[in-house]
Amino acid sequence: MSSLNSAFSRVAIVGSGLIGGSWALALKRREFAGRVVVCDRAEVARRALEMGAADEAESDPAAAVRGADLVILALPVGAILEHLPVIHSAAAPGALVTDTGSTKRAIVARARELYRDGALFLGGHPLAGREQSGFENADGGLFEATRYVLSPVREEDLDNPRAKAFQSMVRSVGAEPVTIDADEHDRALAFLSHLPQLLSTALASIADETQLALPLELGAGGFRDMTRLADSSYSVWRDVFLTNADNLKVATDTLIGKLTTMRNRLEDVRLAADFERAQRLRRRWRSAQLQAPDQDAMEF
Repeated sequence: MSSLNSAFSRVAIVGSGLIGGSWALALKRREFAGRVVVCDRAEVARRALEMGAADEAESDPAAAVRGADLVILALPVGAILEHLPVIHSAAAPGALVTDTGSTKRAIVARARELYRDGALFLGGHPLAGREQSGFENADGGLFEATRYVLSPVREEDLDNPRAKAFQSMVRSVGAEPVTIDADEHDRALAFLSHLPQLLSTALASIADETQLALPLELGAGGFRDMTRLADSSYSVWRDVFLTNADNLKVATDTLIGKLTTMRNRLEDVRLAADFERAQRLRRRWRSAQLQAPDQDAMEF
């Protein structure tokens, strides 16, 4: 596999769970020539070193980012907000700081207050993940054939050489950068990501209610697929819901309205229209998906 040539020579990844660990593994998988520093609890950081995902490990975020020209905050949204001032104070003036948070408005707004000089901040969100979290589930191929959202503090920031270099790095790990305003990101993800999580959790929770006494051995592929996201823990999603509650309430109300309409049409042929609309959407969604890259043909 070709080595990854990058404008960055030292990458600090604060948080080495599923996303941060996957970033570290992806860089090593592509023979990144620079140094990779992970910052996490001692036992997690040690595991990252043992797996060859990092060259150095730190437990102090400020120490981890000193001297780094790229800082990736791969933490829950609330922790990202808490770390932004610390990282701003510790990061080199010429560094790029980015995050992987699942909501963007609160993070970009806070960064707009802090990052007026010195390090450049670029909001990020890899549209990749799994229902299981933690470094043990990290994967160097996690970002392949996915889209990677970039939400700049200011539109002109995308023309900065550091931002361009990061977009190149995103492509090198198999993802396709897509730029979107933080407000539009959060509104869209409420329907396309956060609502599916609530729906999956609700279905599994209903099936668990003892008064229903459902024979779970009758649950087959449909139930399995619909409840896959229910394996996610609340701790992973808490900050997402807290920072996008307004959009998610709209999405939930819209779903309730649609389910009410469909319930009222169970004995009405008009229900067919919803099936047709759903099938049309699925065709559009499939056509919009990226194909996995040919690893032998990739150029970095």
